[in-house]
Amino acid sequence: MRRKIVAGNWKMNLSWEEAKTLLLGINRFANIHKRDCKVIICPPFVYLDRANDIFIGHASVGAQNISEYDNGAYTGEISGEILNSIGVHYTIVGHSERRQYFGETNEQVGRKVDKAIERNIKAIICCGETLEDRNAGRQKHVVKEQLTAALRNVNKEAMERQIIAYEPVWAVGTGQTASPAQAQEMHAFIRNEVLEPIFGAEVADNSSIIYGGSVKPGNAEDLFVQPDIDGALVGGASLSLEDFNSIIHAAQRL
Repeated sequence: MRRKIVAGNWKMNLSWEEAKTLLLGINRFANIHKRDCKVIICPPFVYLDRANDIFIGHASVGAQNISEYDNGAYTGEISGEILNSIGVHYTIVGHSERRQYFGETNEQVGRKVDKAIERNIKAIICCGETLEDRNAGRQKHVVKEQLTAALRNVNKEAMERQIIAYEPVWAVGTGQTASPAQAQEMHAFIRNEVLEPIFGAEVADNSSIIYGGSVKPGNAEDLFVQPDIDGALVGGASLSLEDFNSIIHAAQRL
């Protein structure tokens, strides 16, 4: 049985004092439920090292991005080697905001996944369609194209350590959420029609696929009971201790 995963993406938010208070609160709750639910927090880069010090043995820390380059004159970039050096073992790759605002292509996302795997960093690989794509009935085509590019060099053994995050762009930070049925349909599509043809049924069945798109305490449990939804990549609600802990609690009850 796949373990539930709740990952919090803080994006570009919180002062260090605010972040520290939130980390300490999440750590207490994650320790209680660590057997039932994997908790990952992805704060801004400058907090990663300090977050790791707080989370020893309980929750895990992830980066919000990783460079497609190993090292060199790439001002502002963070490599897998740097993340390794401070004990970071997860990274988000290909978030819709990186694609939308910073022009990341499917091919770049694939290179970033490769770099994460080279450094034994587990990638939370994001995919999802825009409202225009969905209205045109292209959502499955878009998601398959994104994931095929992202996973082009990934073998079966490595795939079992990665996480797929389906995040419909029209539901990210908008307050809109895909209905549980819509989310389940896309998760099942990813598992059965994208992952299984590439990696086989066993790997596809064991792969973690989580939902991202305005997940809140009020909708988390309805999403988590779906058979192919293995947790959530949480944005705004991860900045509230009460809301985030409620989402973790919803996951650990199942």
